[in-house]
Amino acid sequence: MQSTQQSQRRILALPDHLISQIAAGEVVERPSAVVKELLENALDAGASSITLRLEEGGIKRIAITDNGRGIPADQLPLAIARHATSKIASLEELENVLTLGFRGEALASIASVAVLSLTTRTAEAPHAWRIENGAVTPASGAQGTTVDVQDLYYNTPARRKFLKSEQTEFGHCAEVVRRIALARPDVTFSMSHNGKVVDHWAASAIDKRSATILGDAFATARIALDEMAGPLRLHGFIGLPTASKGRADAQYFYVNGRFVRDKLLTHAVRAAYQDVLHGDRYPSYVIALDLAPSLVDVNVHPSKIEVRFRDSRSVHQFVFHAVQRALAQTSATAHGSVPAPSTADVGTLAPQFGSARTVGMAASKAVLHKPLHSHLPTPARIIINLRERSLAGLRKRPPNMAPCSNRMKQINKGFPATSELNPTSKPTTNFL
Repeated sequence: MQSTQQSQRRILALPDHLISQIAAGEVVERPSAVVKELLENALDAGASSITLRLEEGGIKRIAITDNGRGIPADQLPLAIARHATSKIASLEELENVLTLGFRGEALASIASVAVLSLTTRTAEAPHAWRIENGAVTPASGAQGTTVDVQDLYYNTPARRKFLKSEQTEFGHCAEVVRRIALARPDVTFSMSHNGKVVDHWAASAIDKRSATILGDAFATARIALDEMAGPLRLHGFIGLPTASKGRADAQYFYVNGRFVRDKLLTHAVRAAYQDVLHGDRYPSYVIALDLAPSLVDVNVHPSKIEVRFRDSRSVHQFVFHAVQRALAQTSATAHGSVPAPSTADVGTLAPQFGSARTVGMAASKAVLHKPLHSHLPTPARIIINLRERSLAGLRKRPPNMAPCSNRMKQINKGFPATSELNPTSKPTTNFL
């Protein structure tokens, strides 16, 4: 009966407030989504210092202050209107967008599910202006913008019930700040929770910022990466196998300054590590891919965390070989092998972006395609070292535990005797 009544209802245009709340369901999933949108707006405004204040995990309050350009008073009503933005004005600009935000729906969506006030001042204005509940009034404040969001989901209690605990929601907010702070080490970030300063990162170089956020374990076991091929550039830091973790919570990949979780990029990096990491370990890295904005589509998902490449296979090959090359160089240098090859020949892989087949074939014929162990010492030394390391691990068992003789026999049985090894021959098994 109910379905029959619904099928007979007339088609009506939805009211603006309901449209905004529907859009908020995609944009404002939880407090961390609000933090992300507001931080991106601050960076797009040219801020060099951003302060974030959270209360009760961001559920009660999120206040973000920046020292950016500010918004003129006459544009404040449009700033919180749906689909109003200063970042794009045509399809051509959308296809070549370089700003973090461009949809023009974040503030409108947030305002539809929370109490929002915005205080801003431009360099030319004699004083600041505030907009709240649609009314624009004079206010006090320095140059920049402060967006204050309170009582998230106050008017949609059903949505609020799906939020997690205060500590969990704060953890998500803190992770968003870390992602953006790694992308912009030139910006100072300060974050407080319930009146207590939690993190403060002064503007610095990416090596210092990544060491501060990812910790000493990563800082002391990382490889600098900077490779170019045609319009592609991959740079940042990748962790050595000793910096791997049991979870994939130290993996930060950026495309044109935007943090992304892309299966293609994740697979490329994972494949590059497959010869040096066990299946249950995850590499740590902070790397950025720069390319022409026309070669990547960021308008795929409302959260803008997914991207689509025009030539995905070429991007995959470039990332895979760049990371694999860096790991191979480090292994070769550590074992006293030939000097690490320069990055000059990487650019010959794709002087023009071309097709996936062109770049893929060039990459397969280049030195990047060599196995990871091609620069290492002779197979005989590899097998001997692996056997000795395996046996040494068993000998270091605690005094109250006898060495596992059965396991030692299995290890010795799995490796050929030293006298049987021929330095000129290749092992039948890829041990690395």
